[in-house]
Amino acid sequence: MSELINNREILSDRERREGLKSVIHMLHDGVPVAEAKAAFARISEGISGDEIARLEGELVAEGMPVEEIQRLCDVHADVFRDQLVEPDDREMDEIPGHPVRTLIRENEALASLIKSTLEPQTQAYAADPAAGGDALAASLGLLYDIDKHYGRKEMLIFPYLEKYGREAPPKVMWGVDDEIRSAIKSCRRQVMERDPNVVSALTDLYKKISEMFFKEENILVPMLAELLTEDEWLAIARESAEIGYCLVEPDGPWIPKRHELEADAHMQHLMGQASDKSGAPAASAASNAPADGLIRFDTGVLRLDQLSALLDKLPLDITFVDENDIVRYFSRADERVFPRPKTVIGRHVNNCHPPQSVHVVEQLVSDFKAGTKDSEDFWIEMKGMFVLIRYFAVRGEDGRYLGTLEVTQNIAPLKAIEGEKRLLS
Repeated sequence: MSELINNREILSDRERREGLKSVIHMLHDGVPVAEAKAAFARISEGISGDEIARLEGELVAEGMPVEEIQRLCDVHADVFRDQLVEPDDREMDEIPGHPVRTLIRENEALASLIKSTLEPQTQAYAADPAAGGDALAASLGLLYDIDKHYGRKEMLIFPYLEKYGREAPPKVMWGVDDEIRSAIKSCRRQVMERDPNVVSALTDLYKKISEMFFKEENILVPMLAELLTEDEWLAIARESAEIGYCLVEPDGPWIPKRHELEADAHMQHLMGQASDKSGAPAASAASNAPADGLIRFDTGVLRLDQLSALLDKLPLDITFVDENDIVRYFSRADERVFPRPKTVIGRHVNNCHPPQSVHVVEQLVSDFKAGTKDSEDFWIEMKGMFVLIRYFAVRGEDGRYLGTLEVTQNIAPLKAIEGEKRLLS
């Protein structure tokens, strides 16, 4: 395949795709990264990050495992670091409250934590694990706040990349995010056990996180800037608090100027209606409820507002995925176990899970559709909770598969129940 990656000034898509395959196989076979980097640089000369992402998507569509393409991720960063120049248009970076500005401010806070705190603490730990372990473990716990940063990216931003046909980059980047999450947990555990061999792993971890900063700001953000509309950015901004922020909060609310004007016009409209002498009620937003506002079941009748409030008041989280594997609904319990931003609605269920666990989701749904299973349970301990996660096949009266119901509940309080309670509190 070397003829495709040497001495070519202009490469076709097919040649670039075959060249990418060749570089991936080089990495798989243990070729030094420097050699793979040089080969990749020849392929990617004159090509944008978005074009590389599109070609990688074609490789995935052709059956290449995402894990293999993930091998290219660090090579990407090295090559693009050499080739890219600072974008001229940094407008989104400078708008207070804009998701891009918040992402970059979080990267800056994380970089400062690594450089000013973690690296000196790691050096102190290397000199004396017994003396420096507690402080380093605490700082690694703070570093894991990066989980929120990655969570917003995966749950709010990646759905839009998928919408615009860029499905490979989210899978690859999510895989690297999970590697970083796992490495933080592993390193922290080793530090708490006073393992002196963790220092090398920590150095690699800090480098991997720094490389992700570069990929986000110089590859991901320019790609998003080309694709996303202002309304889509606004939806991301509004849903971000549901997942949370990493180390820093947004430096202000972001309301695009156009939306400010629309809000003023809407308020004037409402004020005009309020002064209408006819006494007609103000017009409301379009409702999905039936004409009479009632939803009829075999066992009763509910108003739409009653049904919505009832589902949200259940002491558990429910999510429904339809027969086409598309997320259609989730409840908003008072205490959710896992965050669910509105951007999951309409998303394929496979894209809502890390690449490493997609095979479990696919097998479960396949069993439900085939009728070989009607339910499956999992349970995990996390953040002081004992979480029971249950899946049920939803079928119609004729047995036809309609979708999958996920029910999640923290059952730690239930496990703690003893004796009897027969009186009001």
